[in-house]
Amino acid sequence: MLGEWRDQGNRSGSAGLAAGIRLLMFDGQLPPGTTLPAERELAAALGVSRTLVATAWDLLREDGLIVSRRGSGSRTTLPATPANAPFQERNQPLDLATAAPGALPGVGVAVDAVRAAFAVELSNHGYLGYGLNVLRERLADRFTARGLPTTPDQVLVTNGAHHALALVLRAMAGPGDRVLVEQPTYNNALEAIRSAHAIPVPVPMPEQGWDLEGVDVVLRQAAPRLAYMIVDFHNPTGRRLDAAGREQLAAILRRARTPVVIDETLVELDLDGNPLDGPPPMGSFEPGLVITVGSASKSHWGGLRLGWIRASDEIIGRLAASRRAFDLGSPVFEQLVLAQLYADPEPLLRERRAEMAATRHVMVDALREHCPTWSFEIPRGGLSLWCELPEPIGTRLAVAAQSVGVRLAPASRFSAHGGLDRWLRLPYTLPAPLLTEAVRRLAGVAAVVTGSPGTLGSDGLIPVA
Repeated sequence: MLGEWRDQGNRSGSAGLAAGIRLLMFDGQLPPGTTLPAERELAAALGVSRTLVATAWDLLREDGLIVSRRGSGSRTTLPATPANAPFQERNQPLDLATAAPGALPGVGVAVDAVRAAFAVELSNHGYLGYGLNVLRERLADRFTARGLPTTPDQVLVTNGAHHALALVLRAMAGPGDRVLVEQPTYNNALEAIRSAHAIPVPVPMPEQGWDLEGVDVVLRQAAPRLAYMIVDFHNPTGRRLDAAGREQLAAILRRARTPVVIDETLVELDLDGNPLDGPPPMGSFEPGLVITVGSASKSHWGGLRLGWIRASDEIIGRLAASRRAFDLGSPVFEQLVLAQLYADPEPLLRERRAEMAATRHVMVDALREHCPTWSFEIPRGGLSLWCELPEPIGTRLAVAAQSVGVRLAPASRFSAHGGLDRWLRLPYTLPAPLLTEAVRRLAGVAAVVTGSPGTLGSDGLIPVA
């Protein structure tokens, strides 16, 4: 993890080692509460003197970044973190309502790398309605590499995919308009549609794949103004529409002349392959009607709060004009950081995919051990399992799980009209030990959930991502 740690600071050694540890902490790879190796052990591993390590530890203590206790060693902390409470022991719930991992290792390095570029930007006004040019260029290059030739003029940078969808709804749908959605679908998309005073019209998904004939019927009978679909590692089911299905879907949309928002937030998380080798983006099948939205929230880090829209030049112009009612652009510094991450995206994204494939395996094993009557398909990508429960207890389970420190999102939130109480979305984005513990607790709760249907009460405001 330290890599070329002598290059991270003063070449006297101790300052370099301290700088290397500091960088790992600020990059999220050594979170607060991480136990550090003993001085003698680390000195032997690095081939340096114990005095050098001890001096580095002293420097980190002065900065409030590690705390030591005789007999229990040293561990990482942060100045704003209570030094007497190990990170894992604080009263924080195990969050299975949020399908989003921590920051991608490398975000902290990118922050350091863009400081000079940020200094240049300080001489400008900072209002970039379309987004930073270098980021638009690199996002366009990524689309092109995936099989959808794209120019920077066809990309609009937004404050996340949710913001992107809200912009499209404002520009292309009005109060009372219908919007076709899958059933189930991403719950925050449903909230965005309702907030635009539009009406979600669901097309149920069968046990396998998509009901494209049902999509065709709804488009002809309900005449929705817009459609919203997730064809890459669908949230929450994890399914992916193959190339033949995309071609059929494009033909259906073309006949109905219905624009569609394709949410590609999870496209980079192909855990069994490579996004560059997957089915071509939907926009390559119907460039005129497909509006693609994406986000760095799941692949890189939700704290960047950046997303994008890929569409025709004409639609991008309309959306940029409509945007002025929401905001005047996305933060410049975060755009520089994301542009740095997309300068050579594959190495870091491979790390993310390997990380999520490992935690997916942990979640599957934990469910098979502790909840053997729950059934699910192992998705090829994405961040969660869509579990079928033996009884319709999903909402009651979500209510009861809060008493054992586990936060769940009832499946009814992924439905346009409620229901789905036999289903549960379980993200595998927590560290492996916490995933196993969360499933163990859920198994205990499920064993005692009975009778009354229950209600979420005030905790129904738990955010879901």
